[in-house]
Formats: sequence, C-alpha cells, structure tokens
Amino acid sequence: MRHGQEHIDHDMVKIEVNLDDIPGEWLGHVMELLLKEGANDVFYIPIYMKKNRPGTMLQVLCHESQKSGMMDIIFRETTTLGARYYPLSVKRLGRQFRKVETPWGMVSVKEGLLEGKIVQQAPEYSDCKAISDKNSIPLKQVFQEVWKQLK
Repeated sequence: MRHGQEHIDHDMVKIEVNLDDIPGEWLGHVMELLLKEGANDVFYIPIYMKKNRPGTMLQVLCHESQKSGMMDIIFRETTTLGARYYPLSVKRLGRQFRKVETPWGMVSVKEGLLEGKIVQQAPEYSDCKAISDKNSIPLKQVFQEVWKQLK
C-alpha cells in the first residue's frame, strides 16, 4: 500500500515493557535505536509499580515482521526481564504535502486526507525551526503565520 493513500495496516504489533530501574539517559538511547530500526512510534508513560515505586512504561509500535528486532534491542538495552506484545490494526490517513508562503520563506505543510478530504494539517517543524533560527524570531510566530495562511 502506498504511504500517501488512506489504508489500514493489519499486521502491526504493540510491544510494551515496564521499567523501574533504568537511567533516563538510557531511555533516550533506546528510543533512538528503536526508531533507527524502523519503529513507527516509540513513547514512554510514567507509571507506578509494586510497592509504589515510580517507573516508566516503554511502548513500541512496529510491523509484525520487525517485532524480533525490536525485542532484541529492548532486551539488550534495557533492564527488563520480559515484554508484552499485542497484535493490532492501524488506520492511516492519506497524506499529501503543500507549500505555504510566509514573509520569511516557504514552509511545507503535511495534510491528512480522509475519504479524499483534508482533515489534518501540520506545518513541518524543521522548516519552521530553520526560519525561526535564520530570522531570529520566535518559533511560535512562524507557526502562527503558517496557520494564518492555511485559513
């Protein structure tokens, strides 16, 4: 299925582990490795574990065919002794890009399409940040200008 077309991915997996004895710096490293390996999404949720110990739940969304590689990274790079995983399906919007002119330059905007109609719009962060840095203006000002152009 082409990435730009609306579709459902049926062969997805969510992997999750609870971590209570891992330094925060390691978590950032693990996220980088998982994303580099091809994870669709990686995120952390603060949780409380046995004896009210604070911990972190690591969740990874990936294709079923990537599960083994993701779990290898998790077991090698974290302190967990076990991982849960669940099959799931993901509905994905179609995607297209367009350029928006601002007083400081062009910004790409990603648009999400549902049944051929635009239902989501998001300015590309990297374009907005480059304009902000180059022109010494607040990042939020660049985003506000793009949103104004989208109306």
